[in-house]
Amino acid sequence: MTDKPNYQPGLEGIIAGESAICKVRADVDKLIYRGYDTSVLALEAEFEETAHLLIEGRLPTKVELSAFKKELNTHRIIEKPTIELIRALPNTMHPMDVLRCGVSACAGWDPDVGDNSHDANVRKAIRLSAKIPVILGVRQAHLEKRNPVYPDPTLNHAGNLLWLLTGKKPGEDAIRIMNTSLTLYAEHGFNASTFTARVCASTLSDLHSAITGAIGTLKGPLHGGANEAAMAMLEEIGDASKAEAWVMEALAQKKKIMGFGHRVYRTCDSRSVTLKAEGLKLAQKRGDTKYSEIAEVVEQTMKREKNLFTNVDFPCAWVYKLLGLPVDTYTPIFAAARVTGWSAHVIEQHDNNRLIRPSEDYTGPMEMDYKKPV
Repeated sequence: MTDKPNYQPGLEGIIAGESAICKVRADVDKLIYRGYDTSVLALEAEFEETAHLLIEGRLPTKVELSAFKKELNTHRIIEKPTIELIRALPNTMHPMDVLRCGVSACAGWDPDVGDNSHDANVRKAIRLSAKIPVILGVRQAHLEKRNPVYPDPTLNHAGNLLWLLTGKKPGEDAIRIMNTSLTLYAEHGFNASTFTARVCASTLSDLHSAITGAIGTLKGPLHGGANEAAMAMLEEIGDASKAEAWVMEALAQKKKIMGFGHRVYRTCDSRSVTLKAEGLKLAQKRGDTKYSEIAEVVEQTMKREKNLFTNVDFPCAWVYKLLGLPVDTYTPIFAAARVTGWSAHVIEQHDNNRLIRPSEDYTGPMEMDYKKPV
């Protein structure tokens, strides 16, 4: 708290705008996309339906869904110079930085890049949603010294993302849980990256610029990068029998345990509950429960010691590991989902724009006398 009535550090609790896209119902631990409970969408709807809901503003009819999927299939391609750029970047570069460069490059070939009208923004959002998995796939294939695979029109968006990243045709179970994770990651109100996108859009900059800024924000470990940090922790622990002692030692050293707590949720993150339940089914079916068992001990220890609950990044870490995905692709996958939410916010901002320009509370010196250097 602060004794300055118009100031809240980190804008906590401050209403910075109106939106009809998403509602985080912290009082009942629910997340709503345009009126629909995400725990239902994540299990019963295809990600393409959620993407259409966010970008177009409504759930699609059967005909609209078919057309939307066709549009995505059409745009799952990136230009040769963009491919060459992705391959030319240093291999040590984080995939989020590569993605940022790739999205910027895609803007150069988008025919609507400078058009901020509603319809143009919708078209750009669909194109970019289709291209991001391709950017990630080209980069991963380059790092693994294999030829990139071409998108498969018989696979849905979640299936294509797995196919492009791994070069292996995913099974139905893998596609299902990736679909669930993408839906849960798609949107979350005025989070840091989304707010970045809206601030950028409020200057009447274009959608690609806003998404590029959002990607840079999502990279941070206090936002999207938390799933990678959580997996690094689980790998360091190594065995469920060591998990409780590891957590207790980390707490004694006042280390931050990634994947726990949330600025908005007072207790549990409903997304975490949904993804964990689906992940446990897959882990048990595959007979690969190593990291889910470590995670369970960590979760129970944190609940007992700190009364902290997991956020969605925590189960996401071991679920993506279960799918055989490289850890440094976790946050880019988050971006592949969240681009739909970011785009929805850019569209909404442009449709009813007011420049976002908050004030600051100056804490520096006053009335300084200038003297020439001697």
